[in-house]
Amino acid sequence: MDIAGLRALTLDLDDTLWPMRPTIERAEAALQAWLEAHAPATAARLRDRVWARAVRAGVQRDHPDRHHDLTFLRREAIRVALRESGDDPALAEPAFEVFYAERQRVELFADARPALERLAARWPLVAVSNGNADVRRVGLGDYFVAHVGAREAGVAKPHPGIYQAALAAAGAAPQAALHVGDDPLLDVVGARRAGLAAVWVNRHGHDWDATVQPKDCGCGGGDMARALHAGSVQPQPHERPNAQVAHLLELCERLGLV
Repeated sequence: MDIAGLRALTLDLDDTLWPMRPTIERAEAALQAWLEAHAPATAARLRDRVWARAVRAGVQRDHPDRHHDLTFLRREAIRVALRESGDDPALAEPAFEVFYAERQRVELFADARPALERLAARWPLVAVSNGNADVRRVGLGDYFVAHVGAREAGVAKPHPGIYQAALAAAGAAPQAALHVGDDPLLDVVGARRAGLAAVWVNRHGHDWDATVQPKDCGCGGGDMARALHAGSVQPQPHERPNAQVAHLLELCERLGLV
Protein backbone atom coordinates (compact mmCIF):
# COMPACT_ATOMS: atom_id res chain seq x y z
CA MET A 1 0.00 0.00 0.00
CA ASP A 2 1.45 3.38 -1.05
CA ILE A 3 1.40 5.71 1.95
CA ALA A 4 3.80 8.38 0.72
CA GLY A 5 1.08 10.98 0.24
CA LEU A 6 -1.17 9.90 3.10
CA ARG A 7 -2.15 12.82 5.35
CA ALA A 8 -5.13 11.53 7.36
CA LEU A 9 -7.19 8.47 8.22
CA THR A 10 -10.93 8.28 8.74
CA LEU A 11 -12.29 5.36 10.75
CA ASP A 12 -15.67 3.77 11.16
CA LEU A 13 -16.67 2.83 14.73
CA ASP A 14 -19.34 0.12 15.08
CA ASP A 15 -18.07 -3.32 14.01
CA THR A 16 -14.68 -1.79 13.21
CA LEU A 17 -13.48 -0.90 16.72
CA TRP A 18 -16.04 -2.94 18.66
CA PRO A 19 -18.89 -5.38 17.90
CA MET A 20 -22.12 -3.44 17.55
CA ARG A 21 -24.82 -6.05 18.20
CA PRO A 22 -23.96 -6.85 21.84
CA THR A 23 -23.64 -3.13 22.56
CA ILE A 24 -27.12 -2.40 21.21
CA GLU A 25 -28.58 -5.45 22.94
CA ARG A 26 -27.24 -4.26 26.31
CA ALA A 27 -28.57 -0.75 25.70
CA GLU A 28 -32.01 -2.07 24.76
CA ALA A 29 -32.05 -4.33 27.82
CA ALA A 30 -31.22 -1.34 30.04
CA LEU A 31 -33.99 0.67 28.40
CA GLN A 32 -36.48 -2.16 28.86
CA ALA A 33 -35.58 -2.49 32.55
CA TRP A 34 -36.05 1.26 33.05
CA LEU A 35 -39.43 1.15 31.34
CA GLU A 36 -40.49 -1.78 33.52
CA ALA A 37 -40.01 0.48 36.53
CA HIS A 38 -41.30 3.77 35.14
CA ALA A 39 -43.68 2.93 32.28
CA PRO A 40 -44.82 -0.67 32.73
CA ALA A 41 -47.56 -0.50 30.09
CA THR A 42 -45.02 0.53 27.47
CA ALA A 43 -42.56 -2.11 28.63
CA ALA A 44 -45.24 -4.77 28.28
CA ARG A 45 -46.14 -3.74 24.74
CA LEU A 46 -42.49 -3.54 23.66
CA ARG A 47 -42.09 -7.22 24.49
CA ASP A 48 -44.12 -7.77 21.32
CA ARG A 49 -41.31 -7.46 18.78
CA VAL A 50 -43.69 -7.18 15.85
CA TRP A 51 -45.33 -4.17 17.49
CA ALA A 52 -41.96 -2.64 18.39
CA ARG A 53 -40.76 -2.98 14.79
CA ALA A 54 -43.99 -1.41 13.56
CA VAL A 55 -43.45 1.59 15.83
CA ARG A 56 -39.92 2.09 14.51
CA ALA A 57 -41.06 1.68 10.91
CA GLY A 58 -43.82 4.22 11.47
CA VAL A 59 -41.36 6.77 12.83
CA GLN A 60 -39.08 6.30 9.83
CA ARG A 61 -42.03 6.61 7.47
CA ASP A 62 -43.26 9.80 9.16
CA HIS A 63 -39.82 11.43 9.18
CA PRO A 64 -38.14 10.63 5.84
CA ASP A 65 -35.84 13.63 6.24
CA ARG A 66 -34.40 12.23 9.49
CA HIS A 67 -33.30 8.76 8.38
CA HIS A 68 -29.68 9.72 9.01
CA ASP A 69 -30.36 10.76 12.64
CA LEU A 70 -30.49 7.59 14.71
CA THR A 71 -30.69 9.55 17.96
CA PHE A 72 -33.86 11.28 16.81
CA LEU A 73 -35.37 8.06 15.47
CA ARG A 74 -34.70 6.14 18.68
CA ARG A 75 -36.01 8.91 20.95
CA GLU A 76 -39.10 9.45 18.80
CA ALA A 77 -39.85 5.71 18.71
CA ILE A 78 -39.75 5.67 22.51
CA ARG A 79 -42.07 8.68 22.61
CA VAL A 80 -44.56 7.06 20.24
CA ALA A 81 -44.46 3.79 22.18
CA LEU A 82 -45.15 5.64 25.43
CA ARG A 83 -48.05 7.59 23.95
CA GLU A 84 -49.67 4.59 22.29
CA SER A 85 -49.36 2.60 25.52
CA GLY A 86 -51.02 5.28 27.63
CA ASP A 87 -47.86 6.32 29.47
CA ASP A 88 -46.44 9.85 29.71
CA PRO A 89 -44.61 10.76 26.46
CA ALA A 90 -42.40 13.14 28.48
CA LEU A 91 -40.64 10.03 29.81
CA ALA A 92 -39.03 9.64 26.38
CA GLU A 93 -36.18 11.97 27.35
CA PRO A 94 -34.99 10.16 30.50
CA ALA A 95 -35.69 6.80 28.88
CA PHE A 96 -33.51 7.65 25.92
CA GLU A 97 -30.72 8.83 28.22
CA VAL A 98 -30.71 5.38 29.84
CA PHE A 99 -30.35 3.78 26.41
CA TYR A 100 -27.73 6.29 25.27
CA ALA A 101 -25.54 5.92 28.35
CA GLU A 102 -25.46 2.15 27.93
CA ARG A 103 -24.81 2.60 24.20
CA GLN A 104 -21.44 4.11 25.11
CA ARG A 105 -20.35 1.04 27.08
CA VAL A 106 -18.54 -0.87 24.36
CA GLU A 107 -16.19 -3.83 24.48
CA LEU A 108 -13.33 -3.08 22.13
CA PHE A 109 -11.87 -5.67 19.83
CA ALA A 110 -8.50 -6.71 21.27
CA ASP A 111 -6.63 -5.07 18.40
CA ALA A 112 -8.48 -1.74 18.52
CA ARG A 113 -6.66 0.24 21.20
CA PRO A 114 -3.09 -0.82 20.32
CA ALA A 115 -3.83 -0.07 16.66
CA LEU A 116 -5.30 3.34 17.48
CA GLU A 117 -2.21 4.18 19.51
CA ARG A 118 0.03 3.46 16.53
CA LEU A 119 -2.17 5.12 13.94
CA ALA A 120 -2.82 8.27 15.98
CA ALA A 121 0.90 8.72 16.59
CA ARG A 122 1.45 8.90 12.83
CA TRP A 123 -1.64 10.56 11.29
CA PRO A 124 -4.64 12.61 12.40
CA LEU A 125 -7.64 10.32 12.83
CA VAL A 126 -11.27 11.30 12.28
CA ALA A 127 -14.12 9.06 13.40
CA VAL A 128 -16.90 8.72 10.81
CA SER A 129 -20.05 6.89 11.84
CA ASN A 130 -23.73 6.54 11.04
CA GLY A 131 -24.32 5.45 14.63
CA ASN A 132 -24.58 7.53 17.78
CA ALA A 133 -21.63 6.29 19.77
CA ASP A 134 -19.48 9.16 21.08
CA VAL A 135 -15.73 8.52 20.98
CA ARG A 136 -15.25 10.74 24.03
CA ARG A 137 -17.79 8.90 26.16
CA VAL A 138 -16.51 5.57 24.89
CA GLY A 139 -13.05 6.56 26.15
CA LEU A 140 -11.24 6.89 22.82
CA GLY A 141 -11.40 10.66 22.38
CA ASP A 142 -7.66 11.18 22.80
CA TYR A 143 -6.95 9.24 19.61
CA PHE A 144 -9.14 11.37 17.34
CA VAL A 145 -8.87 14.95 16.17
CA ALA A 146 -12.58 14.98 15.32
CA HIS A 147 -15.73 12.86 15.25
CA VAL A 148 -18.15 13.32 12.35
CA GLY A 149 -21.48 11.60 12.88
CA ALA A 150 -24.35 11.35 10.44
CA ARG A 151 -26.51 13.49 12.70
CA GLU A 152 -23.97 16.32 12.67
CA ALA A 153 -23.16 15.99 8.96
CA GLY A 154 -26.82 15.92 7.95
CA VAL A 155 -26.21 12.85 5.79
CA ALA A 156 -25.07 9.30 6.46
CA LYS A 157 -22.59 7.01 4.79
CA PRO A 158 -22.33 6.24 1.93
CA HIS A 159 -23.28 9.84 1.02
CA PRO A 160 -20.12 11.73 0.00
CA GLY A 161 -21.11 14.65 2.22
CA ILE A 162 -20.16 12.88 5.43
CA TYR A 163 -16.75 12.02 4.00
CA GLN A 164 -16.29 15.62 2.84
CA ALA A 165 -17.05 16.80 6.38
CA ALA A 166 -14.47 14.37 7.75
CA LEU A 167 -11.86 15.55 5.26
CA ALA A 168 -12.50 19.15 6.25
CA ALA A 169 -12.02 18.24 9.90
CA ALA A 170 -8.77 16.47 9.07
CA GLY A 171 -7.53 19.21 6.74
CA ALA A 172 -6.82 16.68 4.01
CA ALA A 173 -7.73 16.29 0.35
CA PRO A 174 -9.57 13.10 -0.69
CA GLN A 175 -6.55 11.70 -2.51
CA ALA A 176 -4.48 12.13 0.66
CA ALA A 177 -6.89 10.26 2.93
CA LEU A 178 -7.64 6.64 3.71
CA HIS A 179 -10.93 5.38 5.14
CA VAL A 180 -11.03 2.22 7.25
CA GLY A 181 -14.25 0.34 7.95
CA ASP A 182 -16.08 -2.97 7.99
CA ASP A 183 -19.08 -2.33 5.72
CA PRO A 184 -18.35 -3.04 2.05
CA LEU A 185 -20.95 -0.57 0.80
CA LEU A 186 -21.18 2.15 3.43
CA ASP A 187 -17.45 2.25 4.12
CA VAL A 188 -15.63 0.96 1.06
CA VAL A 189 -17.85 1.96 -1.86
CA GLY A 190 -18.94 5.14 -0.08
CA ALA A 191 -15.36 6.24 0.56
CA ARG A 192 -14.19 5.31 -2.93
CA ARG A 193 -17.00 7.33 -4.50
CA ALA A 194 -15.97 10.29 -2.34
CA GLY A 195 -12.42 10.05 -3.71
CA LEU A 196 -10.71 8.39 -0.74
CA ALA A 197 -8.74 5.18 -0.69
CA ALA A 198 -10.41 2.50 1.43
CA VAL A 199 -9.36 -0.48 3.52
CA TRP A 200 -11.96 -3.14 4.21
CA VAL A 201 -11.76 -4.57 7.73
CA ASN A 202 -12.94 -8.10 6.99
CA ARG A 203 -12.84 -9.81 10.37
CA HIS A 204 -14.89 -12.82 9.29
CA GLY A 205 -13.18 -13.72 6.02
CA HIS A 206 -16.09 -12.83 3.74
CA ASP A 207 -15.78 -12.91 -0.03
CA TRP A 208 -15.99 -9.41 -1.49
CA ASP A 209 -18.14 -10.28 -4.50
CA ALA A 210 -20.61 -12.22 -2.36
CA THR A 211 -20.68 -9.55 0.35
CA VAL A 212 -21.67 -6.71 -1.99
CA GLN A 213 -24.67 -8.58 -3.34
CA PRO A 214 -28.08 -7.03 -2.58
CA LYS A 215 -29.23 -7.43 1.03
CA ASP A 216 -31.54 -5.81 3.53
CA CYS A 217 -29.71 -2.96 5.13
CA GLY A 218 -31.32 -0.95 7.93
CA CYS A 219 -28.21 1.21 7.87
CA GLY A 220 -29.69 4.66 8.20
CA GLY A 221 -27.85 5.96 5.17
CA GLY A 222 -30.81 7.37 3.28
CA ASP A 223 -31.71 6.85 -0.37
CA MET A 224 -28.16 6.23 -1.56
CA ALA A 225 -27.51 3.59 1.09
CA ARG A 226 -30.81 1.86 0.40
CA ALA A 227 -30.11 1.92 -3.33
CA LEU A 228 -26.68 0.38 -2.83
CA HIS A 229 -27.94 -2.30 -0.48
CA ALA A 230 -30.94 -3.03 -2.69
CA GLY A 231 -28.62 -3.57 -5.64
CA SER A 232 -29.97 -0.79 -7.88
CA VAL A 233 -26.59 0.96 -7.73
CA GLN A 234 -24.04 -1.79 -8.20
CA PRO A 235 -20.44 -1.21 -7.08
CA GLN A 236 -18.02 -0.84 -9.96
CA PRO A 237 -14.67 -2.65 -10.28
CA HIS A 238 -12.75 0.52 -9.44
CA GLU A 239 -14.75 0.81 -6.20
CA ARG A 240 -13.23 -2.30 -4.68
CA PRO A 241 -11.12 -1.80 -1.54
CA ASN A 242 -7.51 -0.77 -2.01
CA ALA A 243 -6.72 -3.44 0.57
CA GLN A 244 -8.46 -5.69 3.05
CA VAL A 245 -7.27 -6.74 6.49
CA ALA A 246 -8.49 -9.23 9.06
CA HIS A 247 -7.86 -6.88 11.99
CA LEU A 248 -6.50 -3.42 12.72
CA LEU A 249 -3.02 -4.53 13.73
CA GLU A 250 -2.69 -6.03 10.27
CA LEU A 251 -3.59 -2.58 8.95
CA CYS A 252 -0.76 -1.12 11.01
CA GLU A 253 1.64 -3.65 9.53
CA ARG A 254 0.47 -2.85 6.00
CA LEU A 255 1.06 0.84 6.72
CA GLY A 256 4.57 0.18 8.00
CA LEU A 257 3.76 0.77 11.68
CA VAL A 258 5.56 -2.14 13.30
